[in-house]
Amino acid sequence: MRNDPEDEPEGRGEGVVAVTRALSLMEAFEVGEATLSLAELSRRAQMHKTTALRLARTLALSQYMVQAEDGQWRLGPAAGWLGARYQAGFDVNRVVEPALHELVKATGESASFYVREGDVRSCVARVEGPQSVRHNVRIGERLPLNKGAPGRVILAFSGAAGEPYETIREQGFQISMGEREAEVASVAAPVFGLNWRLLGSLCISGPSARLSKAKLMKYSRSVIRSANQLSYALAGTRSAQTPRAISRWHP
Repeated sequence: MRNDPEDEPEGRGEGVVAVTRALSLMEAFEVGEATLSLAELSRRAQMHKTTALRLARTLALSQYMVQAEDGQWRLGPAAGWLGARYQAGFDVNRVVEPALHELVKATGESASFYVREGDVRSCVARVEGPQSVRHNVRIGERLPLNKGAPGRVILAFSGAAGEPYETIREQGFQISMGEREAEVASVAAPVFGLNWRLLGSLCISGPSARLSKAKLMKYSRSVIRSANQLSYALAGTRSAQTPRAISRWHP
């Protein structure tokens, strides 16, 4: 018995093509969009109309999609139930901490995640690097927003006007050399949550004697990559709400 070509592994990724296409069809909807035509679904998912129709009808059998009387398609109740189950069992630290571990592995420096609490930033997760000499920050420690790369990034993507915030929004990261503490250097990038709302900033930090500006520029790609991967894990697929800096660095 011959296998359906869409059940075959797709290259080295070992993905089932039909499943990937069905998911891309559901991901075609942006936040706030109630319905889409078949033509728009096929365009966004980059597949032929007949393929889109067949997949939409298959998804409709399990109520993941619903076709309205006018022929338009919308996400079905099963998609909502799936999201509700995800939110009910979601713990941000279970996603953030693995990202921090990967960042430490990539850079050899301590990694932290900061969130805004009023006029200060608070360290809510941290993984120490392997270096014997390092920058020490305690979980729960509250620090200024306007000093240091993590706070500057939070201010920039919260809408702060002028420089350096315009530049930070454009480049998608910030480097700090001795701004809060004379011998500490850091590089940070923003992390976004549901509906692409700013959640906080991810950073690495260490002694400026070890972290030159050139080295921080080199590590900035790892920080951006980790922050973007974390954002897509928390916020979902790219949409009109995705900040330009994040889209620009998305692989």
